[in-house]
Amino acid sequence: MDRLKLKAVLGGHPHVQAVKSGELRSDLFDLDFIAYTPTNTAFKPMVREQAFEVCEMAIVTYLMAKAHGKPLVLLPATMLGRFQHSYALYNPAHGMLGPSDLEGKRVGIRSFTTTTGAWIRGILANDYGVNLDRIRWITFEDPHVAEYVDTTERAPKDKKILQMLLDGELDAVLGETSDNPKLKPLFPDPAAEAAKWYARRGVVPVNHLVVVTEQLAKSRPDVVVGVYDLLKRNKEQAGAVATPDLVPFGIEANRKPLELIVDYAFQQALIPRRYAVEELFDETTRGLN
Repeated sequence: MDRLKLKAVLGGHPHVQAVKSGELRSDLFDLDFIAYTPTNTAFKPMVREQAFEVCEMAIVTYLMAKAHGKPLVLLPATMLGRFQHSYALYNPAHGMLGPSDLEGKRVGIRSFTTTTGAWIRGILANDYGVNLDRIRWITFEDPHVAEYVDTTERAPKDKKILQMLLDGELDAVLGETSDNPKLKPLFPDPAAEAAKWYARRGVVPVNHLVVVTEQLAKSRPDVVVGVYDLLKRNKEQAGAVATPDLVPFGIEANRKPLELIVDYAFQQALIPRRYAVEELFDETTRGLN
């Protein structure tokens, strides 16, 4: 079989460095890496044009792409997982706020469909009883999936999300961090909140996994398995297994986070129904562990 050259986009994660540098290679294919900074700017061309054969992708973007029939196939290879509680900020100069106080408030988020946003909204709704429909959502970007109808309010084009928070034009923001001393975390002790949440849920919130084009998956399933194996070898070589493992590999390791983010995405009307975990993969990637 001919050696394939695959266009690929992966972020600068420690556990993919050996693959990106060419230190770890496959006998079947070469990965031609294309730089996108930040990595999320590659998601739109991947969803809309299948611009690469292999691409890191936020899980909610993938779920929405699947709902709209995009020819992409998921690999159970997590590139980025993190606890989300520190990615919500407010400005105490305009009054104290906690996670239960957001109804009726103006909350900014880069795009309503971001995965971090979906995780935090899920936490607010399911753990704090917040009615998400009573929040005035202000967004700054289009969804990656063009078919999704975004009904949120769009911030003026010249506005920046953190500056709007500092100026009192937003009450809180999701999906952002800042070292500005004027801004405070919405969850009073994010690390403690995350630890309690993990103790209760037993789930690491996965943000980014990897997708390949359906064309590659159908024509060369051996190469798709090879991509997964290469990434898994790099993870093992990098010693990237913490407790809890923030970058789980394999269907079973990802099952609980995938079930929960599917649940949250369905609750938030980002997808039309709850997908079973097995539905998120094809006959090749379903067997990867």
